[in-house]
Amino acid sequence: MKKFFYFNVCLLCSLFLFFSCSSAPKNRGDIYVIRIQTEEGLESANREAGKGSFEFALTLLTNLKRNAIMVDDSSLIIRVCLSRGNVLYSLGDTNGAFAEWERALEEALKLGNSELLSVSRIFLARGNLVSGRVTPSSVLEETVRESANIKSNRLYIAFSWQVRGLALRSLGLYREAEDAIKRSLDIHTKARQLENASYDWYTIASVRSLAGNYSGAISALEMSVEIDRRIENSWGLAASYRAMGDVYRKDGNERSAQEAYRRAAEIFAAMGNEREFAEINNRIRN
Repeated sequence: MKKFFYFNVCLLCSLFLFFSCSSAPKNRGDIYVIRIQTEEGLESANREAGKGSFEFALTLLTNLKRNAIMVDDSSLIIRVCLSRGNVLYSLGDTNGAFAEWERALEEALKLGNSELLSVSRIFLARGNLVSGRVTPSSVLEETVRESANIKSNRLYIAFSWQVRGLALRSLGLYREAEDAIKRSLDIHTKARQLENASYDWYTIASVRSLAGNYSGAISALEMSVEIDRRIENSWGLAASYRAMGDVYRKDGNERSAQEAYRRAAEIFAAMGNEREFAEINNRIRN
């Protein structure tokens, strides 16, 4: 899931299962069947969203939210609401997205978990940034302040760097923005979170394009394409080719722009995504 100035960060959950060596069943005292299923489902839903399957991801997340509420697990409720807000925003439901992020914040306040509380605040700050509800400088200040509470989860740390980069980009501080996003990229690369690493390169391309560094933007998009090929992320591939077309067109290279747009259109058509295919065709004609 990626539009050229769009946001999409998937916060994937880690799940560690411990099994007994004995073949005989034992009474563990606590049973976590629903929690385990919800954790696994959340990871799957985030991956579907990362591939642009927003409607399917929303269906999954709606069921997962119900499960999290049923077992009264605040941590799960928070993380499901954050992801559900992302998907709703991607589907154009801004009010629904903010309702989910605010629910996550409310739950984090009750739980008293400083890390999840700060993550929830940064999610809201990012939403406010891309919606134009607040100034980029206020988002930057809040993200820097809240990131001090994020210490144990490396993916949350990467997320805070990415939001910081988006705010710096909006302020026109392009070198600082790229440096911040590269901090996110370094974490995602080391953790082998390849979908997120691809999005980092995509965002770096947008920064370079805005700075007038068109060749650098194309190089970053080529890195994004290389990663998306490896993980077979069709949505990411199509979005990157579309962005290449935009950059080539800004640079006055219409022939290369048309080639990139056609490549994107072919992928969207193969995916059966009629809406994006039509949007690309409009760019080709115009």
